[in-house]
Amino acid sequence: MLSLTCPNCGLTVEETELAPGGEAHLKRFGPASSDAEFEEYLFLRDNAKGVHFERWRHAYGCGKWFLAARDTATLEVFGTYSAQTTEPPAEILARIRERKGA
Repeated sequence: MLSLTCPNCGLTVEETELAPGGEAHLKRFGPASSDAEFEEYLFLRDNAKGVHFERWRHAYGCGKWFLAARDTATLEVFGTYSAQTTEPPAEILARIRERKGA
């Protein structure tokens, strides 16, 4: 079972207490965007096997959103961080490189 630590309240909980929110760090386009840009934002996802940056909500706890870096094949969690973060934190990227040898 997947366990994540909510960076807002500090609790480590199983995925049954969380609500998934999809891919994190998507580029959102403004009202002047083309149909193709809006389609890409709304529907097209990589969904590759491996490391993903995802949005999660602590549904049965504090109710707040946060982001997580995890490997979709092994369920290895590299870290969680605030939903207001625009890019993955350097320490999480370093942890991914260290464990994945990239």
